[in-house]
Amino acid sequence: MKSWIKKLVEQFEIETDKDPSQAHPDLNEDRATILYMIDTYNKNLFEVEERPIRRIREMMDEFSKQLMTPDKTRDEKLLFELRQFFSSYRIAEYTYIQKTFDEFKKIIWDFADQLGEDLAAEKTQDQVIEQNLGQLREAVESNSIDDLKKKSREFINFYIEHQTTKDERRSKRMTHIRKNLTSVKKQLLEANQSMRLDHLTQAFNRKSFEEQSSKYHQLYQISKTPVSLLMLDIDHFKKVNDTYGHDVGDFVLKECVQVLKEFFQRPEDFVARLGGEEFAVLLPELRSDEAAVRAEEILHKISKEVFVHGSNQIRFTVSIGISQLQDHEGVEQWMKHADQALYQSKTTGRNKVTIFQAKSMSQVA
Repeated sequence: MKSWIKKLVEQFEIETDKDPSQAHPDLNEDRATILYMIDTYNKNLFEVEERPIRRIREMMDEFSKQLMTPDKTRDEKLLFELRQFFSSYRIAEYTYIQKTFDEFKKIIWDFADQLGEDLAAEKTQDQVIEQNLGQLREAVESNSIDDLKKKSREFINFYIEHQTTKDERRSKRMTHIRKNLTSVKKQLLEANQSMRLDHLTQAFNRKSFEEQSSKYHQLYQISKTPVSLLMLDIDHFKKVNDTYGHDVGDFVLKECVQVLKEFFQRPEDFVARLGGEEFAVLLPELRSDEAAVRAEEILHKISKEVFVHGSNQIRFTVSIGISQLQDHEGVEQWMKHADQALYQSKTTGRNKVTIFQAKSMSQVA
């Protein structure tokens, strides 16, 4: 069994005392590839109307279990169900995104429409002024003092009333515009924030993490100030889901993020959920050995905590991998090194901190 398949199988395995290469000897590369695709999709789900993430995750977990236990009598049916599921779910995703985009377009369109109406009203009033000015010019050309006095009084009264009305209308329009702009700005900020955060845990999502890690990478090229990356994984998370259900699993994910946020609370610290039970923390201005001290503290804090959900008392541990950004190292390589260190922590007993080093891994706890 290839190493990437072993790694994939291990994260689905509940019994940790089994050798991954022996646990599923019939898992060939084709099945493992489908399993990998499902796992990747599962880690990047977002909430779709009438398609709650919890339900989708349960379905994907069931597909994964069946893929890991080959059965020729049901393989054709399983692949058919997979095709049907992804086909219908992609339609649901597209519909949701299109609806969100349409709602956003409506906000901007209504705002532009209101401005257009205000400008049209202003243009109409300007035409009325032009007509009154024309009448005043005619009175001047008529050489009639009485007609000129009459038209002058009428124009002055009209203009004073027009300016008063115009000022009031402009004030109302500016108030309305400011209100609309505030509303549009708020909705845009909410939409942007929603796009940046993981819907379940309120940690930053993978996309935000990729953007932030890229920014820190760029800053490092300029300042050479150290920056470390923690990759963190909840140990035996599938066992939590299988034992207590996805409600408790979601609770554990949220509690884990809450602890991380309370612990890493410097303005520059960045806590993100990469997907599933995997998290990342960006720690600028910290070398890997300094980050390891913080990582060991959070590891012990979580392992001693008892999390209460209803009548359940849940304990869990985490495994952590650390990588300090190096010269001539890209973001992907940086993340890969942290992930390798995390994998080392998981495969050597879990509930450990491992620092990535070019030639060897250094375990802290």
